[in-house]
Amino acid sequence: MIILDDRVNQQATLITSQLPVNHWHEYLGEPTLADALLDGLLQSAHQLDLKGDSLRHHRDAHEKDQKLTHRDHLSRKWR
Repeated sequence: MIILDDRVNQQATLITSQLPVNHWHEYLGEPTLADALLDGLLQSAHQLDLKGDSLRHHRDAHEKDQKLTHRDHLSRKWR
C-alpha cells in the first residue's frame, strides 16, 4: 500500500491479474483494504479487460499439429 501511495500521480504502475477487479473484495477478505487498494489503483487507471480464448489452447493445438507436415500445418493455421 505504501508503494502505491508513493507512486500515485508520480510514476506509472502496471498491474496484471487473472482475477477480475470486481472479485478483489471477496478474494482479499478485508473490505477496507480492498477499498483502499482499488481507490488508489483505479482513480486514474486505464483498465484493459481481455476476452477470448486462452493462448494455451492455441499452443496445445499447435503441439498436436506438429505431427502434420509443414504444408498441412500452414493450411490449417490460416483457415
